[in-house]
Amino acid sequence: MGNPLRERRSAAEWSAGSQVIEIAEKISYFEHLASIVAADLAALDADKIPADWRDAAVIGRLEFGFADAQQTLPKVECRVAVTVDAVCQRCLEGFRLPLETEAELLLLALEQDADGYDEYEVWELEEALLRPQDIVEELLVMALPFAAMHVESAACKALTPETAEEAEKVTTPFAALREQMAKDNEGSA
Repeated sequence: MGNPLRERRSAAEWSAGSQVIEIAEKISYFEHLASIVAADLAALDADKIPADWRDAAVIGRLEFGFADAQQTLPKVECRVAVTVDAVCQRCLEGFRLPLETEAELLLLALEQDADGYDEYEVWELEEALLRPQDIVEELLVMALPFAAMHVESAACKALTPETAEEAEKVTTPFAALREQMAKDNEGSA
């Protein structure tokens, strides 16, 4: 028996069986997502790229069914999570970025109407057959931030100097002017 994430069936077939798919795969299983993470990590020096980043666990669950009693509107409820290695856009250091996403999707053909089902996001199907892996991967790609940054400010080297010495090295453009004005005010008093 193959992996149901890679099987191709119509949305109606997935939903008719009330198929539930438990997800426990590595990030490398999702080629497009893995290529995005690899491109981001390429900004790091080779020795700073985590060797095991491709082994990050993608976990979750897909539950297929129908949104209507007539069983004409296939749906899927998705919950997926992974912690990816990323590069902070503030400090340009690597860090672990947790991603979690949930969605309730109506799986509709391009011409199909979903009036009255506003609680669902419409997932328009361009092909007759659907592969669950594509849904999971697209949801995770959409969950990636445009600019990844440390979740906690204290972890970002760009926001917190490592030592007091480094803090003293930071100069402001008007520091010399401020000192001169202070001396001038002392001399005139």
